[in-house]
Amino acid sequence: MSLTALVVVLAAAEPVSVNVLSAVVKDQRIEGAEVTLQKNGAASVTSTTSTGGTATVSPTFSDKDDGVLLIVKKPGYSTLVARCPCQGMTYALSPVMHSLDGLRVVLSWGRSPSDLDLHAVFPRNHVFFSKKQGENANLDVDDTDSFGPETITIEKKAFGQPYLFAVHDYTNKDERNRAALAESGAKVFVYIGESLIRRYEVPKAKQGTLWTVFSIDGQGELHDINTLTPADADPESELRNRNSGEPTVRVAESPVVAITADATQVNAEGERAYHDGRVLESVALYQRAIELAPDYGQAYSNLGLSFRKLNRNGEALWANRKSIALASGADANVVRASSYYNIARIYEAEGQFADALTQYELANRERPMKVYEDARKRMLAKLKN
Repeated sequence: MSLTALVVVLAAAEPVSVNVLSAVVKDQRIEGAEVTLQKNGAASVTSTTSTGGTATVSPTFSDKDDGVLLIVKKPGYSTLVARCPCQGMTYALSPVMHSLDGLRVVLSWGRSPSDLDLHAVFPRNHVFFSKKQGENANLDVDDTDSFGPETITIEKKAFGQPYLFAVHDYTNKDERNRAALAESGAKVFVYIGESLIRRYEVPKAKQGTLWTVFSIDGQGELHDINTLTPADADPESELRNRNSGEPTVRVAESPVVAITADATQVNAEGERAYHDGRVLESVALYQRAIELAPDYGQAYSNLGLSFRKLNRNGEALWANRKSIALASGADANVVRASSYYNIARIYEAEGQFADALTQYELANRERPMKVYEDARKRMLAKLKN
């Protein structure tokens, strides 16, 4: 490339400014967060947020290029990863959660529409802007003037109950066929422990005012839905009807990604890292394998072991539940029994004996074994005392 051409390329890349707020305290600006723009084949660029929570980075590439990621980090918070474009956007950092069955869902979007609402529906509960508290659930932040965040925290998910999460375009609630929500740049981030376990982007080129994002079944497993549909001005009845079935069936609009050779290779690298004692590195590798192949059950099982080794038990529960959901073939009952047992051991170690009992019973139901039956009896004895 000639020097003149290189100057033109560099000039085409404009500085990118983003705002970083707290996901749980309204309008709290986060100072000192590390903001990085990353693109394969190009040098990453990093800046730090000011006292006003703003960071400006100057990459040699455009944030509108394919594959550009924004990464935001700060100690005490979960690392946020989002796809760009991200110029002028606001992102929210989630403080690390310590509840075993806790979950945090964070919504961010662009300038328009001004008011998007995050909803959580589960038996006897509907948490949103006019009902900010539910059973072990809270709407931490409500935003009505663009960008977000809106945040719902589930302090402890109830076992056996289905949950549904959705976003409603309140600004255009009376115009059910508007495409404003599809054009909003809305993103939903799902956190467990200190991990961002799932992120969603609103479906593009669709009409409708209700984005049904994902559900959680009674076992605690997440299911992608990611559909955008017309809805009534008050979507409560529709949301409750959608959440009445159990188990929830995956109906994602994008096709399921098969397990690729690249994912298999990355998973093997994670296993080597784990056995070499590089447990934190193994987590990153397993997560990368899952990003390449979202239904890679073995990677989830391995991830659960690594999280357990790091005492990140909330994430370990999630990974084991995902492994249960993906178990298939002749040995599926063995995989499920082992994962239920691993979940039960975490609950027992935390002194949650009733929860542990349920999981030991599920393990024994899948594959009757003396170790599972003995554990079940042990929990019954502890509960009596």
